[in-house]
Amino acid sequence: MYPGTYAAEAPDRVAAVMTGTGETLSYGDLERRSVQLAHALYEAGLRPGDVVALLTENNLRAFEVYWAAMRSGLYITAVNYHLRPDEVAYIVNDSGATALIASAEQAATAEAITGLTSGVKLRLAFGGQVNGYDGYEDTIAAASAEPFADQPSGSTMLYSSGTTGRPKGVRPTLPDRQVTEPGEALAGLASMFFGVNQDSVYLSPGPIYHAAPLRWCGSIQVLGGTVVMTKRFDAEQVLAAIGDHHVTHAQFVPTMFVRMLQLPQDTRARYDVSSLRVAIHAAAPCPVEVKQQMIAWWGPVLFEYYAGTEGNGMTAVDSVTWLTKPGTVGRPILGTVRICADDGTELPAGQTGGIYFESEEIPFAYHNDPDKTRAAQHPAHPNWTTLGDIGYLDQDGFLFLTDRKAFTIISGGVNIYPQETENVLALHPAVHDVAVIGVPDPEMGESVAAFVQPAPGAVPGPELEREIITFVKSKIAGYKAPRSVRFVDSLPRSEAGKLMKSELKARYASG
Repeated sequence: MYPGTYAAEAPDRVAAVMTGTGETLSYGDLERRSVQLAHALYEAGLRPGDVVALLTENNLRAFEVYWAAMRSGLYITAVNYHLRPDEVAYIVNDSGATALIASAEQAATAEAITGLTSGVKLRLAFGGQVNGYDGYEDTIAAASAEPFADQPSGSTMLYSSGTTGRPKGVRPTLPDRQVTEPGEALAGLASMFFGVNQDSVYLSPGPIYHAAPLRWCGSIQVLGGTVVMTKRFDAEQVLAAIGDHHVTHAQFVPTMFVRMLQLPQDTRARYDVSSLRVAIHAAAPCPVEVKQQMIAWWGPVLFEYYAGTEGNGMTAVDSVTWLTKPGTVGRPILGTVRICADDGTELPAGQTGGIYFESEEIPFAYHNDPDKTRAAQHPAHPNWTTLGDIGYLDQDGFLFLTDRKAFTIISGGVNIYPQETENVLALHPAVHDVAVIGVPDPEMGESVAAFVQPAPGAVPGPELEREIITFVKSKIAGYKAPRSVRFVDSLPRSEAGKLMKSELKARYASG
């Protein structure tokens, strides 16, 4: 099934609704408008395998762009609108996008990157006028609403940063099928393991440029359900939306649980969450105590999964099972988990090593980075691929994570890569040496902390801390900047000059 099926059967069925405004997008309109946009993209010269970039806050137009790409054999690259213009331009250029569709709310960034993205052939803006961009509504209104006879399935190509700080696009192999044919993998999992169907109402409070919200919303629409989109996450508004829309399925990151638990008890009790059958969480480790409190509040509706943008595998666990094995991220539901030592040797149950997913074929490549692609593959089994995480399997085959990608900071479910922040900090004249690590944060899981050895003559203290943080925010996206700066006499480095972050983390943990 796909949206066109439901458009033919019941065109007024709601495909998506925006909380707050009540704006809706029917399956009939989703089908017609995505077909029209597909024609506009084709007229602009885009062909299967090409890329359309999307720069928007949470907006129902995102689904039209998504399905125009899916029915045209295109890749869609949704870009984090919090990034600075030069960072956005890098992703647009690196992806090879020849079409860029932007929201008028992002006009400042959209206009700033026009001269930096010369490969873009078609620029469209919705929700208002943006200089240098054609009107989205006028463009699709002038296009045919008749679907192409050939509608090869497209895919997402989303960007996941590496330890070098430069984002890398995860480019899956395009599926060999028409968009009208069954076979969408995540939709199959959503149906089989989470009970999603045409009666499901799925709440998506996360940003649509993230892999999970974009892909899961698309899968809900493959299955004929309704997506409830929030402009942004607000703890009390999310609780209200669950009751108002009789939400059956929702997806969160652990930080969202923390914020909802921080609401006063009488506020929490005011909202009816009894319609919830499945509350999915992923993206970051959930503290055991937080999850226990959520299960006590909502009942055994929490489902956790472990996966990545790369789409190479997935584990999952329900609440009842998790309570018998606190901390597990479940057993595989896509791919086979292998735990391997550094030399590639497969390890038995109980031993910690690199986590690999075995697939029938290599499921992805990092765009423009064959070295990183090879590094993600097992040395003897290229179809075993890793996200760089470390963990172990217990005797029953349940996976436990013991560490994330090497020193990646996960703050509120968002990956922050220290090297990029360190590269900026190294440019500050008052910084002699620097290391950035994640430190525990009761709300965000982790926060960014910079450890700075001051340059000769620099005076450490609150004033220099503020100056350094402001400097970083002027160079890269604000959420990547340190929330705290700690001044030290020296940083632990090997004789070869390599920064030993494990030792630094140990020093921090011991005070």
